Amino acid sequence: MEIKKQKLQDLVIKQIDLSKELQDEEILEVIDEILLKESKNNYISLQDKRQLRKDIFNSIRRLDILQELIEDSSITEIMINGSNNIFIEQNGAIHPWNKQFESVKKLEDVVQQIVSKSNRIINEASPIVDARLSDGSRVNIVLPPVALEGPIVTIRKFPDNPITIKKLIQIGSVTEEVAKFLEKLVIAGYNIFISGGTGSGKTTFLNALSNFIPKDERVITIEDSAELQIKAIPNLVKLEARNANVEGKNAVTIRDLIKSSLRMRPDRIVVGEVRDAAAIDMLQAMNSGHISLAL
Repeated sequence: MEIKKQKLQDLVIKQIDLSKELQDEEILEVIDEILLKESKNNYISLQDKRQLRKDIFNSIRRLDILQELIEDSSITEIMINGSNNIFIEQNGAIHPWNKQFESVKKLEDVVQQIVSKSNRIINEASPIVDARLSDGSRVNIVLPPVALEGPIVTIRKFPDNPITIKKLIQIGSVTEEVAKFLEKLVIAGYNIFISGGTGSGKTTFLNALSNFIPKDERVITIEDSAELQIKAIPNLVKLEARNANVEGKNAVTIRDLIKSSLRMRPDRIVVGEVRDAAAIDMLQAMNSGHISLAL
């Protein structure tokens, strides 16, 4: 099946003009045409045709074998340790996945596709980057020579519908008494820090707390890579840090954004993650009377 897919994929790529901005439908038409011709010479079942059509399209236009994992809502984390070693977190358990990239080159192509859509750059000179997918999933990428066994990609997915405090109460994460107390703190404008280990639910909890923010306030979010899902705030400004370019210039840091946000008439500042000297500016913003939520 994999050999057949590669053969058909090569035929499709030869027939389409990748220099043009093709619509998805145009590529699918070419794939269908190639599949029809091939099935006349060698029988392909309807089920295999559907799978090949999907796999070839994902390889050309989407994220190759990762696409089905991205579309599976039961998967919360995707861990790629080189081209042939993939793990997933599903329903709270981590286990290996039975597929792999056809080559390291294909994985590198997917990596460049991800970072380019986030307006980021990654290469040997700058081998570490944080990015995001179109659905908001957070992506961390580390390339060789820092990564010894090939590109390392970690994708943290988020639910389509952010978890609310009500949901947290239902699953036993917080009690109603604690939820009411936190609601009073947020409405009263207390500064709040949220801390915890990796995967402990910091961002989920921050999103839930944001539902208590009064709707008539101006809220500014500041993040390394945008992943907060704050809803129902009409006057919402979202800022995202920018890495340096190839020449090592024009970086926009969390510190820069915090300083700039103070001149944007914020009622509240929400900082996605504070882990370096930006903490100084965060504390200064709090001391100057600006209400803050921070991880």
